[in-house]
Amino acid sequence: MAFRFWRRIRIAPGVTLNLSKSGGSLSFGPRGAKLTVGSRGKRATVGIPGTGLLYTTTLPGGKSGGRRSASYSASAIPEVHPEDHLTLGFFKRLIIPDDEESLVDGCRELVLGNEEKALKHLEKAVHLADGAYLAGFLALKQEQLEEAATYLATAAEKHSRLGRYFSKYGISATMSLPITDEVSAHVGPDLRGVLLGLVEVYQRQERWEDAVACLERLQRLEPDDVVVKLSLAELLLDVRPGDRNACRKVVRLAESIENKTPVHATLLLYKARALHGLGLNEAARDVLTQTLRRKKDRSDVLLRALRYERARVYEELGQRKRARSELEKLYAESPDYEDVAVRLGIR
Repeated sequence: MAFRFWRRIRIAPGVTLNLSKSGGSLSFGPRGAKLTVGSRGKRATVGIPGTGLLYTTTLPGGKSGGRRSASYSASAIPEVHPEDHLTLGFFKRLIIPDDEESLVDGCRELVLGNEEKALKHLEKAVHLADGAYLAGFLALKQEQLEEAATYLATAAEKHSRLGRYFSKYGISATMSLPITDEVSAHVGPDLRGVLLGLVEVYQRQERWEDAVACLERLQRLEPDDVVVKLSLAELLLDVRPGDRNACRKVVRLAESIENKTPVHATLLLYKARALHGLGLNEAARDVLTQTLRRKKDRSDVLLRALRYERARVYEELGQRKRARSELEKLYAESPDYEDVAVRLGIR
């Protein structure tokens, strides 16, 4: 799990100065599509509406043309120290409540990379929704799973107050959570982010049914969120292998899903596995073949998983020649992939 933590200052409509541990940068553009210019070069970030997913690409360097207002450069951005903006002065400490002081101090230590100190401060502010949110994710990152579950559960109970103090002190905090081997979701201080964090905790604790229940709650709250659907589909097939009810749920989760992004493609993979589990092998083959027609922006790992699943379906359909051809190609690319060598009779 990665931490992204920064302080943002709005300069003009659509333009934001980001103060992060690695230095300053400028972001400009509409919501969901930002161009960031900073010490690490130009990066274009595009979000998928309704998913919380962000895809970031580093753009090639070179002089930019066009209007002056769009030609920001890293050299034009002053060096900033975000910890200075999270330092409370003596007189301010006299007038703000102790729990708010602990929250800000925890944020400051987190920016400085002192995670243990940050958590000690935040533990004094966990009765605040924002304090519980940050403490929960930080405890999760440090594998303190019992504490993480407690703090995130508190944040979930107080979700209507999430973001109140972050807004007051101009702080933005985003966490990156792995959804599958292929997909990570960037989550913020809201109920969706907290529940996804709880799912991660429960899975590490092997509290599988609690994780499923948490995702089902989130899916009821946000029925069109493809990241939630993907998380739930993967978990159902892992936790309840061979369960026909679980397979039927996964098929319903993937209803009307089109192959738009790697996230959607991964969900279609689970749909095919569920159809296979229900004995609907021709339907599973058709889903896999259709999904494999689009290879652009799909990683080799995802494409191999799709092809391996199709090889298994070919075997079930008695199409042995096609199955072997698929397996041989997989073996040539990755000899140790799954049980490909065994299926080919090499081991």
